[in-house]
Amino acid sequence: MGRPKGKYAWTVTVGEKGQIVIPKQAREIFGIQPGDNLVLLGDKKKGLAIPPKSVFDMFAAAVFDTKEDGEDDKA
Repeated sequence: MGRPKGKYAWTVTVGEKGQIVIPKQAREIFGIQPGDNLVLLGDKKKGLAIPPKSVFDMFAAAVFDTKEDGEDDKA
């Protein structure tokens, strides 16, 4: 039995300074480049998630219903 299509798992080692290295295959698949910003999300029961900041920005904008600059809330 193989892995489900589009699902991946890697192992990483946490260094003395708390740093991890994202495996090359993961960086290539997800288009992660040097200097990219990632967001580290954590849940004590479910673990960690590391989405790209651009995806998190879109999610946050939807959650907070951001408006164009200059628009006032009319609550």
